[in-house]
Amino acid sequence: MEAYKQEFIEFMVESQVLKFGEFTLKSGRKSPFFMNVGNYVTGAQLKKLGEYYAKAVHNNFGDDFDVLFGPAYKGIPLSVATAIAYSELYGKEIRYCSNRKEEKDHGDVGILLGSKLKDKDRVIFIEDVITSGKSVEETYPIIKAQADVEIKGLIVSLNRMEKGLGGKVSALEELKEKYGFEAHAIVTMEDVIAHLYNKPYRGQIYIDDTLKEAIDRYYEVYGA
Repeated sequence: MEAYKQEFIEFMVESQVLKFGEFTLKSGRKSPFFMNVGNYVTGAQLKKLGEYYAKAVHNNFGDDFDVLFGPAYKGIPLSVATAIAYSELYGKEIRYCSNRKEEKDHGDVGILLGSKLKDKDRVIFIEDVITSGKSVEETYPIIKAQADVEIKGLIVSLNRMEKGLGGKVSALEELKEKYGFEAHAIVTMEDVIAHLYNKPYRGQIYIDDTLKEAIDRYYEVYGA
């Protein structure tokens, strides 16, 4: 496994963003692991996170895009941090855009935050994690209603490697099939397990035999 992937897994654990136990997800599934990017709270963490995303965007899409779109709410700081990091790492100014949960009718009116979308803009989604694909389902029509844009693809922190809404293929594959854009992750749960299973990190075992069995049972039901 590439060194930057190992570093990113450790970064998620250190930041208490990737946790293990028993969690009920937005989709209603009960999962033995959970990711919450809301736990990136310091300037140093956000700077580092933006750099990981920027590298993943650049590795997968090059400079062939104009806008980073982060769905509300967690996608807002992700798109901002990544746009800053992209400018610093690659010297290209990328606009950021996010949606509001409710349309604003005064001042900075509309449903969008940050940059307005223009016809022929090339847009990349920035998300934390995709479980069922619901968030993209909700925000895709919002973006397409604003301008005649091209969705280049999607970058997430973690590919949970489980079935999407259709119940057959992974959520990332499902989005690719439905919308025709590429979907990539900085790391997959397979990477996480390979790096942490029965291997101490800073004196602690995060995935022991018991948790590995719980993850295996989860994937028997939801794995893609």
